[in-house]
Amino acid sequence: MHVMTGKDAVGGGLRERKKRATRAALAEAAVRLAAEHGADQVTVEAISAAAGVSVRTFFNYFDSRDDAFVVVDSDASERVRQAFLAAPPGLPPLEALREALAAELREAERQHELWSLHARVLRSAPHLLVRNLGAQMADESGLAEAIARRIRAGDGSVPSESDADRATPGLYPRLLAAVAGTAVRVSVQHWCERADEVSYADVFREVFDLLAAGLPAPAR
Repeated sequence: MHVMTGKDAVGGGLRERKKRATRAALAEAAVRLAAEHGADQVTVEAISAAAGVSVRTFFNYFDSRDDAFVVVDSDASERVRQAFLAAPPGLPPLEALREALAAELREAERQHELWSLHARVLRSAPHLLVRNLGAQMADESGLAEAIARRIRAGDGSVPSESDADRATPGLYPRLLAAVAGTAVRVSVQHWCERADEVSYADVFREVFDLLAAGLPAPAR
């Protein structure tokens, strides 16, 4: 789900926090430059200079220029999975996932400008949008595996990560992971278009309330 937050990734010491900060600075510089000049006009050299690092450092974090536009926060999905697996065992999967996502997205309103710029960059560059969708599908696959592990544990124990528990997820885990990804995208898009009218927390809560109610048709 490649959301942009100021939170630290799960685990890691000072060195890891510095690495994450450098990566975040590069990603933000790439998005801002692409929003201003167009992604095709932005070079690795320009991104590196804007972030205050060398080109060599850039390639320590990204395999290509386009990765800096697409994968904004590579740790976000892992944080969501860990929070979901650590949720109280009595919570239904949908509620546990909502809480995990809400914790990750709590800083969304503070970063409204950056979210909007990133969405604009993706809309203006179809090849980046395709790459972004591919990355989101990969994230959904990992989340589906976590959902399947939690369901299989089912007894209040901490879901394991053994090879046996990484079997191909069934229909429900796949569907819930895909629905959650869509819920985040729709929430962000709706809020970005109406940020002066509603808070992101309210939009996100309403989306999951509608899902939990079975998507009833709105009153006319």
